[in-house]
Amino acid sequence: MCLPASVTQPPEPWRFYSALRAINPAPYSAWLSIAPSAAAPAVTVCCSSPERFLSCGRGGVLEAKPIKGTARRHNDDAVADVAAAAALLGSEKERAENLMIVDLLRNDLGRVCEPGSVHVPGLIQLESYSSLHQLVSTVRGLLREDASCIDAVRAAFPGGSMTGAPKVRSMEILDQLEGGPRGVYSGALGYLSVNGTFDLNIVIRTAVFLDQPDTAGHAAVAAAPHSSSRRVMSVGAGGAVTVQSDAQAEFAEMQLKAERLLAAAAMATQQQQQQQTAVHSSTFTAAAAAASVVP
Repeated sequence: MCLPASVTQPPEPWRFYSALRAINPAPYSAWLSIAPSAAAPAVTVCCSSPERFLSCGRGGVLEAKPIKGTARRHNDDAVADVAAAAALLGSEKERAENLMIVDLLRNDLGRVCEPGSVHVPGLIQLESYSSLHQLVSTVRGLLREDASCIDAVRAAFPGGSMTGAPKVRSMEILDQLEGGPRGVYSGALGYLSVNGTFDLNIVIRTAVFLDQPDTAGHAAVAAAPHSSSRRVMSVGAGGAVTVQSDAQAEFAEMQLKAERLLAAAAMATQQQQQQQTAVHSSTFTAAAAAASVVP
């Protein structure tokens, strides 16, 4: 389940993404900037995702790496950090969630893979990032010769780690419970190549910047695409809800997942304000110097 949050006076997207990459590096990061048009405002997606949705290499091997299970790192206390990782690996709830999604993805890939080729070379393995420990599994299969990369994406989309299982019924329930559409959050971002290969992430740990139109409409946005007065930054964070879930713990996990995004926004805003102050100061100094030489 996803809980969105919005910031109405965000920093410039490029500043935010630079800060995010510095404090939350991730293997499936992405930057997507869509220019405004008469039909739609400008959109910028700043993604720092640790999760692969699906990839396919030249040999036709499909690979998904779902994440289920998250714990805070303790970078200033090695003993506590090791203990947090061990507790995550031993959590019955987190392991059950991960195994559920692995089974779902095995079924998804089985729809487009050679019979008997779907396997799990890595089950519930620990991956550690700058701020989080996470449980990751790897599911692979060999794409059938009569199936295309588009067939593979269609079979697995949306990512099972973002829907739960059974997939269709879970999405129906989420549609009733969540306040609105998720947008690009929990979707996929990456590339599809003409040679049949592709690599797509799961859009998590992501901020979306939207330059909303004013009363003059989209034409005004197209005329001034970099105006920050109408810009809104939205952040999504979510967690799985199962019979073993604790409401407070799930909410705390959502906050943890959004923590680095909000920290990056604060860093970028501070840098932007400092630069603006320096520019104003330089302008004032130059104006004062010019006034002093006037006879």
